[in-house]
Amino acid sequence: MSLIMKFSILQILGLLILDGLLHCQGLARHTFVVKDVPYTRLCSTKNILTVNGQFPGPTLHVNKGDTIVVDVLNKGNYNITIHWHGVKQPRYPWSDGPEYITQCPIQPGQKFSQKIIFSSEEGTLWWHAHSDWTRATVYGAIIIHPKKGTSYPFPKPHAEVPIILGEWWKKGIMELYNEFLVSGGDPNVSDAYTINGQPGDLYPCSKSETFKLMVDYGKTYLLRIINAALQDILFFAIAKHNITVVGTDASYTKPLKTDYIAISPGQTIDVLLEANQALGDYYMAAKVYSSANGVDYDNTTTTAIVHYNQNYNASSRPQLPNLPSYNDTNASANFTGSLRSLADDNHPVHVPLNISTQLMFTASVNSFPCSTNSCQGPNGSRLAASMNNISFVLPPIDILQAYYNHISGVYGDQFPSFPPFIFNFTAEDLPLALETPKRDTEVKVLEYNSTVELVLQGTNLLAGTDHPMHIHGYSFYVVGWGFGNFDKDKDPLRYNLVDPPLQNTIAIPKNGWATIRFKADNPGVWFMHCHLERHLSWGMDMTFIVKNGSNPEAQLLPPPSDMPPC
Repeated sequence: MSLIMKFSILQILGLLILDGLLHCQGLARHTFVVKDVPYTRLCSTKNILTVNGQFPGPTLHVNKGDTIVVDVLNKGNYNITIHWHGVKQPRYPWSDGPEYITQCPIQPGQKFSQKIIFSSEEGTLWWHAHSDWTRATVYGAIIIHPKKGTSYPFPKPHAEVPIILGEWWKKGIMELYNEFLVSGGDPNVSDAYTINGQPGDLYPCSKSETFKLMVDYGKTYLLRIINAALQDILFFAIAKHNITVVGTDASYTKPLKTDYIAISPGQTIDVLLEANQALGDYYMAAKVYSSANGVDYDNTTTTAIVHYNQNYNASSRPQLPNLPSYNDTNASANFTGSLRSLADDNHPVHVPLNISTQLMFTASVNSFPCSTNSCQGPNGSRLAASMNNISFVLPPIDILQAYYNHISGVYGDQFPSFPPFIFNFTAEDLPLALETPKRDTEVKVLEYNSTVELVLQGTNLLAGTDHPMHIHGYSFYVVGWGFGNFDKDKDPLRYNLVDPPLQNTIAIPKNGWATIRFKADNPGVWFMHCHLERHLSWGMDMTFIVKNGSNPEAQLLPPPSDMPPC
């Protein structure tokens, strides 16, 4: 019997044993019914896509290392997928969720049972739809508690509360999405931001439903903050209160006391709030950080109320916190750059030091010629986006299926390791010839256990702006960042290789760069993209394929039997 056949048999036996053990242990099961439900916000009612009729959707509670199953039943009118953002899903991308990357969509009336495998994550993550723009209302929190018998690396808080930031449009989201595709321009900005699904009492018809956080003086509360907004990085703060950051993207950080945070779409930040101010009501608030010149943005502010429970005479209106200006790039980058891994004996840091695979990807906003010359991009063009000058095209079947079943013609494997054109990426005036990217479906193949350093370089093509980049299947160490063009000789000398933050989403600062490192030890197909939804739709995406290792324990597991058909 050949060695490969022996490995295959062992792999299948291992999966059967794992499934049997999970079954015997009473594997936790959840049901997500995706359906349209009428919701009223901003004085008007519309149908929105929800999970189990809830907006935001249900919170999943697990312990570190758990495995659960979520039965997703699509009773809506559109295709749907669900992604478990930040869950590494070791060796099991089949349930990761991005459409046409790891699965075809769940069609109306169909069901898909997704196995969610938690491993090293501990803290706050979230789940959301990953089809078109359906994640505008289809999202919810994932709270990963410490393993039984262990505790937080800080005193146990009195209570834990998800704080989910989002966006709301009066118009139906699919109508908005289709108009955006036809126009070739920027989408309409949102009509409101939300905290836990509510705009807050600065908006019309919203005061009575404003979210309230009830606190007792002297007690400490763990706020699990999630940015579920489609299009915007947000500033967040609480009037008269400092907060202490203790985690981000389900990884603990050194305590960081601050009076505001900047949080990117896709990112989670855990903060401790000490209720130590005079009895009263205080606003928590969020508003946009928008750095691109000439791009419309929602200039409204969403609020919720921190309410002290004891008896007192409340003032007429809570005070708003001081938030940075909407275009304060330094405020955003300096906060993000202040995060540090906890890096103690119980939470060690494993930064790859000897790099075997060096990569550099540019992130650009681009344009394509418009056939009628009447699109809403610059000079009648159609807006686009790219990584390393390739604007990603979704294939007709998912890349994972094609890879696993050796189906040719679905994707290419020649995604460039470095930008095909080297130029002054952040210059003020760049040649028009650089604005048009190539359309393609290319992947970057990584060897199993290779140690990767990836420099993410923003460019000033068309519109320099921040790009929150997310990698599925991995967390990575953010070892450095800066403004301008990355200098391969000088900038690595300033890397933090001692206690860099471990994240799954990092914002490339406007006309700047960020360097991440990770070990490619999770075989499979894994999507990477900008988490600003318009940039994702325009093609600021790519896909990694991480090869199998030589041992059965380092190989991609087989697919489930109920994968959605293409």
